Amino acid sequence: MPSVPDQFRRSQLATGALFFALGFQYATWVSRVPALKARLDLGEAQIGLLLMTCGIGAAVSFPLVAVLMRRLGSRMLSMLSAFALGAVLLALPVVPDYPVTLLVMFCDGVAVGCLNVAMNAQGAALEARFERTTMSRLHATFSAGSLLAALLASGVNAFTGTLAVHFGLAAALLVLLVLAARPGLLADDPQDAPQHARQEASSEPSQPSPQDAVAAEGKRRRLVLPAAATLWMGLAMVFGTVTEGAMNDWSALYLKDVVHAGAGLAPMGIAVVSVMMVCARIFADGWRTRFGDGTVVRTGSLLAGLGLALALLVGGTAPTLLGFACVGLGVAAVTPCVYVAAARQGSDALSLVAAMGTTGLLAGPAVIGFIAGATSLVWGMAAVAASAAVVSLCATRIRWPRPTATPEPRLATEAG
Repeated sequence: MPSVPDQFRRSQLATGALFFALGFQYATWVSRVPALKARLDLGEAQIGLLLMTCGIGAAVSFPLVAVLMRRLGSRMLSMLSAFALGAVLLALPVVPDYPVTLLVMFCDGVAVGCLNVAMNAQGAALEARFERTTMSRLHATFSAGSLLAALLASGVNAFTGTLAVHFGLAAALLVLLVLAARPGLLADDPQDAPQHARQEASSEPSQPSPQDAVAAEGKRRRLVLPAAATLWMGLAMVFGTVTEGAMNDWSALYLKDVVHAGAGLAPMGIAVVSVMMVCARIFADGWRTRFGDGTVVRTGSLLAGLGLALALLVGGTAPTLLGFACVGLGVAAVTPCVYVAAARQGSDALSLVAAMGTTGLLAGPAVIGFIAGATSLVWGMAAVAASAAVVSLCATRIRWPRPTATPEPRLATEAG
C-alpha cells in the first residue's frame, strides 16, 4: 500500500493534470482564433462576440454546476467536463457556420465552468485530506498548460495550417492526460481519507472538509440564499479577477499611450505580471503554511493596490513595470485561497464563487475601458488599484482555514 506522502503526490499530480488540461485547451483554441476568423470569414465584432459567448457560458453555468457537483461529485464531473472540452476542439474545425460556432463556444464556456469548480474542489479536498497547502502550485500548472499549448500551436503550424490536424492532436493529448490522471483523483467519499486525517477532522467539527460539506449538501432539497460569508468570498473573487484580467488587457496600452514606452517594451507589462504570478504561485503555498491564507490574501492584495497606485503617481517605464510586478505578486494567491475557503462551505458556495470570479474576469476589463473612455486610462488603472484594495477589505470578513503546520515531515513520520 502506498505511503501517505506517495498518496499525496499521486493525487497532487492528478489534480494538477486537470488544471494543466484547462489551460492547455483554452490556449489551444485561442491561439488559432485568426485561423477560425479566416475560415468563417468573420469580422472583428463577430470575433469579440465569439470570445464573450464563451465567457457568458462559464458565467451562467452556476446552477448547472451546483446540481452536477451534488449528483456526480467532483471526480466524475471533472472527467466529463474535460472530455467535453476535448469534444469542443474536435468540433471547431468542422463547424458549418457562425451561429453553430457560437453554440459550440457557449458549450465550451459551460464545460470550463464545470471543470473549474470540480478541479478546485479536488484541490481543496486534497489540502484538507492531507493537511498540505498545494492550491497555489495547482493554479500555476494552468499557466504551464497554456505555455505548452502555445508551443504546440507554433510547432504544428510550422508543418501545416490545417485546424483539424492541430485540434485533433490537442484533443487526443487532452483525453490521454485526463485518463492518466483519473486513478489519482480523490473519491467523493470522506471515508477514503487516510486514517490520521479522518481522526483529526472528526476532532474539529467547526471546519468540515470540502468532501464532508458536499456530502451534507446532497441531503438538501430546498433552495437557500447564499450565506454572508459566501458573498464576501464572491466579492473578493470578483475584484481579484477584475484586477488580474484588467492588467492582462490594459497594461500594454498603458505603457504605450501613457508612459510612452517603446514598441519593444509595451508587451513587457503582460510579461512582468504573468511571470510574477507564476513565480508567486510556486512559492505561495509555503507562505500560506507559514502565515495563513487570510494574511497572504490581505497583504498581497494591499501590496498590489499600493504598488500600482504609487506607480501611477510616479510615472516612468521602470516604476510602472515595478508597480505591475507588485500586482502580479500580490494577486497571485487570491484565487487559490478563496477557492479553498469556498470549498469548505460546500459545492454550492464553490460554484457561486467561481461564477462570480468568471463574471469579474469577463466584465472587469470592459468596465475599466468605460472608465478610461469617460476620463483617462490613468483613472482606469487607478480603478484597478482600488479593486485590489477592495480584495484586502473583503478578506477581513472571510473565515479562513487555519495554517497547516510542517506537513511533509509529519506525513513521512506517520507513514513510517
